[in-house]
Amino acid sequence: MKQRSKRKKKWAKSSVEERKAVIRKVLEYFKENKEAILEALVVETGSAYVKAEMEYQVTLDELIEAEKMTEEIYTYREAPSPIEGKTNRIYRLPIGVISSIAPFNFPLFISMRTIAPAIALGNAVVHKPDLKTALTGGSIFAAAFEYAGLPKGVLNVILTNSREIGDEMLTNPHAKLVSFTGSTEAGKRVGAVAGGALKRVALELGGNGPFVVLSDADVDRAVEAAIFGKYLHQGQICIIANRFIVHKDLYDEFVQKFVERAKELPYGDPRNRENVIGPIIDQRQLEKALKIIEEAKAEGIPLALEGKRVGNILTPHVFVDVDNDSKLAQTEVFAPIAIMIKAETDEQAIELANRTEYGLSSAIFTSDLEKGTKLALEIDSGMTHVNDQSVNLQSSMPFGGTKASGLGRFGNPWIVEEFTVTKWVSVQHQYRKFPF
Repeated sequence: MKQRSKRKKKWAKSSVEERKAVIRKVLEYFKENKEAILEALVVETGSAYVKAEMEYQVTLDELIEAEKMTEEIYTYREAPSPIEGKTNRIYRLPIGVISSIAPFNFPLFISMRTIAPAIALGNAVVHKPDLKTALTGGSIFAAAFEYAGLPKGVLNVILTNSREIGDEMLTNPHAKLVSFTGSTEAGKRVGAVAGGALKRVALELGGNGPFVVLSDADVDRAVEAAIFGKYLHQGQICIIANRFIVHKDLYDEFVQKFVERAKELPYGDPRNRENVIGPIIDQRQLEKALKIIEEAKAEGIPLALEGKRVGNILTPHVFVDVDNDSKLAQTEVFAPIAIMIKAETDEQAIELANRTEYGLSSAIFTSDLEKGTKLALEIDSGMTHVNDQSVNLQSSMPFGGTKASGLGRFGNPWIVEEFTVTKWVSVQHQYRKFPF
């Protein structure tokens, strides 16, 4: 990373127009290669086209927001001083080299939300994607930024695994911040190792998203959102709906209609645009999902819908009458497995929603928007969506979690604070008399 550190100093001094030009050219590259990128997402990650299209669009949005960030460094705001003749200026400066580590599930978007803001803010990046998505999470970025004319050494994409690289990206003295998206277990270790080296971290970790259906909710509308919010990308999303906490008066109707819809979801080769359920990313992840199912069945948890395995595809499963404190309900399943929990009251529904170590994304359905907004503030999570499902991505909104779901916020302008350092410069314009 030493050479990267030298080159980042030059890039840190680049003009706003230089950085804007690079971001615009990357955006041009992505637009001109849309169909190839969509196909790569489908083939490499198993994305259905609906998910690939969604991921592609929010990736473009990251570039649009990143262009706005180019003006945030080396500009200043003035602040008053109680000392006569002194002026204060507060600057934001590039932090330096950023280590970026991205997972397999949303490789295009998650990689871009670190790389684009970092470069727009004058930083250098060493980026390691998951090898399962080396193309859509890695190589495509090297190609796009090379096309854009980014100086050599500012972005460095490395295709390796943790066994080969060890803790280098977490401890190298030239790296000033580690941006990591992945499991909470891995994130805790990243935080501990990087923190031990006095590095800043931006961590977006696991989730156990509650989807709360209150007593006055429109069941049909809730089911429609719930199906999308659970089964998009086979449930392999950190902000997916994991637990469906439904008021007892609506529980049976909700479960019945949910199961009916889940049965109808077309599955198979994701290259067929009609299919919405594709394969699990690899055999290891599939075996983990199958183990979760078998353990839950062994504990006596009933299934309202028992799906099947077809090659690497797992069709929808729906467990019902689940205890919120059970191992199943406290697990981030990362698979097309829905968990139904009955709440006696609306108040209990919110209490159950909070009874988890995670706090990433959540959803509430109600006919009373004022009540929904009030209760949204009572759910301990970084994001809550009223009368919508939990998989919402907007590059101009703060994205991040509470509790074991991470530290920091992505999105403009919050990521600017993460990826820069704040500097106070004071200037004494007239003689200052000191007490001794």
